Amino acid sequence: MPIKYQENLIGAWAFLIGMILAVSVGIFGRNQTNPLLLGILALLGLVAGYFVSEKEVQTFLLASVSLVIVSFAGIQGLVLDAAIRGIAIGRIVSSVLGALLVMFVPATIIVALKTVFSLAKK
Repeated sequence: MPIKYQENLIGAWAFLIGMILAVSVGIFGRNQTNPLLLGILALLGLVAGYFVSEKEVQTFLLASVSLVIVSFAGIQGLVLDAAIRGIAIGRIVSSVLGALLVMFVPATIIVALKTVFSLAKK
């Protein structure tokens, strides 16, 4: 069995830990989210974004921008729906989407800036 190439091991672990933490914060934190946990999520997003390889930049940017837009739209719709109907599940899903935004926005910014600087060098 050949040894697999593991150039993005740190970024992959940061992404995995960030996803687990974001979902956990969203489910269990609800509206009382600890600012320290949000800071850790943002830091994990920065690390994950920094370690995205050049060959995966386009795919990452497309996926992350889509996720950021859909999460933001989902939060707006779920908050309005939860306010009208008083449904608790809307608040939980809204909190999970908000925590994902805290992680993905810094990652997307880092990858976009790396891409711009890479293009400027050429």
